[in-house]
Amino acid sequence: MNGQLAGAPIRATSPGLLGDTAARDYARKLRLFNAFAAPELSQAIASLELRDGMSLLDVGCGTGETLLRLRDAAGPGAEIIGIDLSAAHVQAARETVGDSITVLQADVMTVPLPPASLDLIWSANTLNHVRDPVAVLRQLTNLLRARGRIAIGQSALLPELYFAWDSRLERLACEAVRRYYEDRYDLGEHGLDSARNLLGWMQRAALRNLAVRTLVIERTAPLRQADREYLLEVIFKGTWGERLRPYLAPADFEALQRLCGPDNAEFALRRTDFHFIQTFTLVVGERS
Repeated sequence: MNGQLAGAPIRATSPGLLGDTAARDYARKLRLFNAFAAPELSQAIASLELRDGMSLLDVGCGTGETLLRLRDAAGPGAEIIGIDLSAAHVQAARETVGDSITVLQADVMTVPLPPASLDLIWSANTLNHVRDPVAVLRQLTNLLRARGRIAIGQSALLPELYFAWDSRLERLACEAVRRYYEDRYDLGEHGLDSARNLLGWMQRAALRNLAVRTLVIERTAPLRQADREYLLEVIFKGTWGERLRPYLAPADFEALQRLCGPDNAEFALRRTDFHFIQTFTLVVGERS
């Protein structure tokens, strides 16, 4: 690092839209997603045509795997920094990247970097956690040099496919997840779905030359180990586990658990017809 992008960590404590604070830790989930979606994330980054010598920032860098992908894509001479609100994520990212990349604990509205110092800002699955994404984008735009770019990625903007053989149970499970999040975070349907308007956010932040691309994350049996671990731990156990019991009829909850439990004969990930689809949308805009 040449020192230009260095700064003291800023510790924010106010919760975000989904309850995020500096103390929140979902590093295991992030690592699993990064391994699961590695081919598509690498493809998205490759589409940015990064160059050696660029200055790059990952906003919401999580456990740091994307920082390494950005360095691999841009070259060893690129200046790369990551920020995250969570202290646990910052520690995990530092362990991932070592001393070669700077990782700071910071809030997205008070990034400790000088104006007009960056060529590109990358942020994936982060703006859906903030209360005013347009204000965040405007703030981040100030960090860009002229014609610098912001690349915002978001997974699962389109309906996902889990149980190709049981659309009813899939629909009920997704509706139960929505109701759970509404109750836990006091959010209505609009609040949970607002990330679908990534393009509108970028337009209102006065970014120009906008380009949108959606990649399909598609998996079929037999699954890679990384696919099995993500689907089992993050979706089947973490998202569709015991917390959904109050939101489903008893028979439907039990049917869901039979499909989600690896010790059950009906375990979905052992089916030869298992077919999973998720999307990752990338919107790229340029500062005027």
